[in-house]
Amino acid sequence: MKVLVVGSGGREHAIIMKLAESPRVTKLYCAPGNGGIAKYADCYPVSATDLDGMLALAKELAVDWVFVAPDDPLVMGMADLLRENGFKVFGPSKAAAIIEGSKVFSKNLMKQYGIPTAGYEVFTDADSAIAYLKEQNSYPTVIKADGLALGKGVIIAQDENDAIAAVKAMMEDKIFGESGSQLVIEEFLTGPEISVLAFTDGKTVAPMISSMDHKRALDGDQGKNTGGMGTVSPNPYYTEAIAEECMQKIFLPTIHAMNAEGRSFRGCLYFGLMATPKGVKVIEYNCRFGDPETQVVLPMLETDLLDIMEAVEAQTLNTLPMYWKTGACACVIMASGGYPASYEKHKAIMGLQENGQHSNALVYHAGTLLEDGVFYTNGGRVLGVTCGADSLETALQRAYAAVAEISFEAAHWRTDIGRRALEADR
Repeated sequence: MKVLVVGSGGREHAIIMKLAESPRVTKLYCAPGNGGIAKYADCYPVSATDLDGMLALAKELAVDWVFVAPDDPLVMGMADLLRENGFKVFGPSKAAAIIEGSKVFSKNLMKQYGIPTAGYEVFTDADSAIAYLKEQNSYPTVIKADGLALGKGVIIAQDENDAIAAVKAMMEDKIFGESGSQLVIEEFLTGPEISVLAFTDGKTVAPMISSMDHKRALDGDQGKNTGGMGTVSPNPYYTEAIAEECMQKIFLPTIHAMNAEGRSFRGCLYFGLMATPKGVKVIEYNCRFGDPETQVVLPMLETDLLDIMEAVEAQTLNTLPMYWKTGACACVIMASGGYPASYEKHKAIMGLQENGQHSNALVYHAGTLLEDGVFYTNGGRVLGVTCGADSLETALQRAYAAVAEISFEAAHWRTDIGRRALEADR
């Protein structure tokens, strides 16, 4: 099988490394890819959002499968276009991808079908949103741009000034473009966050091993929201009892709701959850593998990923047993100084082997460039340094030991990834 993976980050690198383990995968391609991915797949400079360009590339390479990894092309309908042209695709249709593409859609879906989530209101203009904030006068409060915003379209406002500034930035200054044309203002929930990725063929839901993301840029969950500064797996708060609660009240009801709306979901559905004192509630859905959750979940997968892709497309997921490794996995993101605000690129990366790896860790390249045999930084999140072990404590020790041996100018990483998980285990 020849497989083309769409995307250019650490998530795509993790997908490619897992597909490379399949004895049935004979050739891997990636578009546009990055410096680290180029060591494991042939990369082509086609943008992930260039639907026609990606179709032309798939035809030119005569691939058997296309794995559409990022949210943007899925929401734009890339999976539909490829399927219409005879390609097997891992990724949901445009109609199903709206579950991430529109916060308004997903919140209304949950309300209509009784899926537990935070209370909310929807706004289409700044004045009414600000009037609502003043009337409610309840803080912290959560303000979300309706559309995609690179994982940064959520602002937790601590007071009225913060909230009004967030509304104006989104709706008037258009910091997220048209994604901020509508807003969701919702109640602030408390409790541990849990990320669960699930394979689904529109009938069966097969949750993957759970994980815990770390969104804030700085230690102690301080600083701005990022695309994710690190992850650990499994998440100690995701007990067997909570897993069953999620299956009965969230996972299956979501799949049934999407089917009832004529939007059957086939692919990877990400459930961003919070275990509140009043039960587990959905914070958000994603229509694809999370980043950097994928970097700790896929290394734990023992079942052939290509087999899963085929079962999802053929809607036979219920017949495929899925196996996971025991132990734990940890990923520490090394980011460019200044991320998620402004940062410089093209800093030489030291401490990597010729293949972009490290002798004691899996290194997933998120934003790198390969020039004349040298890896350079080429994004905000640069590397995801990942280690597995029998215990989370050991996995974290190994990951941080590897991070200490890799360097580039102004490199930044959190030093407390997994601390909450370790405390929960004790």
